[in-house]
This record gives sequence, C-alpha cells and structure tokens, in this order.
Amino acid sequence: MDILFGGNAALFGVTAVIGTLFFVGRIALMLFGGDADMHHDLGLHTDGGGDLGDHTDSSAAFKILSIQAIAAFLMGFGWAGLGVVRGWGMPVIAGIGVGVVTGSAMTWVLGKLLGWIARMQSSGTLPMESALYEEGVVYVTIPERRLGRGVVRVVVDDRMQYYPAVTEGARLEPQSAVRITGVNDDHTLMVERATPELPASGDGP
Repeated sequence: MDILFGGNAALFGVTAVIGTLFFVGRIALMLFGGDADMHHDLGLHTDGGGDLGDHTDSSAAFKILSIQAIAAFLMGFGWAGLGVVRGWGMPVIAGIGVGVVTGSAMTWVLGKLLGWIARMQSSGTLPMESALYEEGVVYVTIPERRLGRGVVRVVVDDRMQYYPAVTEGARLEPQSAVRITGVNDDHTLMVERATPELPASGDGP
C-alpha cells in the first residue's frame, strides 16, 4: 500500500487503480455480453440474442468510447508514472511527463483495437438492402418525422437482425409492426407502420 499510495506516489497510484478497475470492468462486460448495446451504438447490425439497450443515437457510442478511453489513459498514466517515481527514483514531474505519453499511447491503441473488433463483429452480418420490403418490429422507440433514430428487429434469411431506423411518420413505440421501405445514405433504414391485412370478406348471402 505504501508503494502505491505513500508520499509522492499517491497521484499515480490512485489513478492507476481507478483506471485499471474501470478498464478491466468494461472489457469484462464486453466479453461476457453485458455491453452488447455497444454494437448498436457503433452502427453495427448484429444477430439476435444481445440486449441493445435504450440508446437512440450515436451520442451513447461517444459516451461509451469516452469512458473506455479515459480509463485507458488513467491506467497508462498511473502505472507509467508510478514506475518512474518508485522504480527509477525520478521526480514527480518526470513521472507526469512519462505518464501523459504512456496514457495517450494506450488511448490510441485502444481506439485501434475497438475498431478492429467492430470490423470483425460486423463482417458476418447481412447488408441493409437485404431487409428491404420486409416487415419487422420496433425494438427501440423511433422518434417521429426523422427527429432521431431507433432500432428495428427483422428476420432476414432466417437470421434475426437489428438495424438503426428512422421514420417520416408518427412516433413508433417498441413492439410496433413496421415495414422497411428504403435504405438511407446515413446507413439507417426508412420504415413505416405496417398496415394489418384485412380479413378477406366472404360472399354475401
């Protein structure tokens, strides 16, 4: 404890422990499925089975990546600074300099790693065009008049897919039946409320 938090090492020890706990915790959630909502936030189209969360736009993705990046920076800063101050016996200012460089490098590496993971996870998914004219179900509320994004769940080629979607009509609540009418340039689907088919009327007496 004295090595981590004693004297002039406290600055680095505290940031190292906090950053490591947050970083490892987020990675664990990602690996064990607790962070499946990240797939939706990054604009991926995933097979069914994961909880996509309640996020309706890319701001949640920025939040997730920001938390992970901050944790990576704190972890790199703390452990590198601690090594310089405790291991090499150099002054705190040197530890801060090395810590900033190391933390920045870890943040950059993390961004590259998450990008690679995203490409690997999205490589087996079906293109949005495959869902054209299919019917699906709203999974995350779709705001009215293209005021925001939601998520639709649709079965394509016997595979459950989740896609970001917008509508030009009224607000669509979860579990609403919808029909996919187009694919937008921003990689979202255009949907409209599906009109239930009326039962065929029999011949009159």
